Amino acid sequence: MSFTTIPVIRIFDEEKAKDFYLGFLGMTLDWEHRFDEEAPIYLQVSRDNLIFHLSEHSGDCSPGSKTFVHVNELEALFTDLVSRNYPFSKPVIETAPWGDRCFTVIDPFSNRILFNKPSAQRR
Repeated sequence: MSFTTIPVIRIFDEEKAKDFYLGFLGMTLDWEHRFDEEAPIYLQVSRDNLIFHLSEHSGDCSPGSKTFVHVNELEALFTDLVSRNYPFSKPVIETAPWGDRCFTVIDPFSNRILFNKPSAQRR
């Protein structure tokens, strides 16, 4: 049996969401959907095997969520992100209380994404 989890993240502004997820996080727009021109957007973005669904639909999820993402190359990801000079997020690598190294980014809608590199004892 195999499972894949895809978080649905609430957004309120398509342009700001694309600037953050595509521009800052370096994700790719896989597809987008609207029922009509006036309808809210629903889209999928990805980077390697990390996939997010972003939704303007009010019933899909609540803003202010937190997504926990394990990443093996934390320092490389961190270096890539801070080199983009995105003015609205300045992450810092920290050692978490559980011993892992991690950093958090916050999107324009108060959703948090915590990138975490498991310590050797937790792998």
